Amino acid sequence: MSSGSPSISTQSPHDQEPVVYVVDDDESMRVALGNLLRSAGLRVEAFESSRDFLAFPKYGAPSCLILDVRLRGESGLAFQEHIGKSEVHMPIVFMTGHGDIPMTVQAMKAGAVDFLAKPFRDQDMLDAVANALALDAERLDAEKSIAALRVAYDTLTLREREVMAFVVAGLMNKQIAAEMNLSVITVKIHRGHLMRKMAARSVADLVRKSELLGVKARSLKPC
Repeated sequence: MSSGSPSISTQSPHDQEPVVYVVDDDESMRVALGNLLRSAGLRVEAFESSRDFLAFPKYGAPSCLILDVRLRGESGLAFQEHIGKSEVHMPIVFMTGHGDIPMTVQAMKAGAVDFLAKPFRDQDMLDAVANALALDAERLDAEKSIAALRVAYDTLTLREREVMAFVVAGLMNKQIAAEMNLSVITVKIHRGHLMRKMAARSVADLVRKSELLGVKARSLKPC
């Protein structure tokens, strides 16, 4: 565990073992949290400042950040706002010895998954971390699914993309054929190809995937 400059990980950034980042300027708290989390089988990277945390290369695995509300020379809440605008995306568990209701509300509204007042029970922290890691695992799975969908969508021809936009709008093959000046047979062929390439089990499945991709449906041209 680092107590100043961030430690350099010898593991692959793509390792899928969950990791918990801790930012607290109190060394004794960093050590105590590190021991607690490691006793639960978790990988831990700890830092005394937000600057050290930001400089550390992040793992491509389910992660969460345990953050003290009051850091030396910086507010943990201000740092939460800062990383919310950056490329660092992970659930935050706040801890504080000076928390109050307005501070808790502000943290939770900004996306914190939990807020623990010191001294907290070990089990409360472990439960909060488990919940945060589960949420981040879901986020990563969703991102991977969307990335796979984009790869599939990129394999579609221009015609297939046009047909897809009409299909998700609920148009029948005859209507699509009329709109695109194609034969119904040709539309069916394009439709079959795009359904296969997108691994869509049904029109409803194709609609769901198009929404994830941000593909806009195309309606009939006004008469």
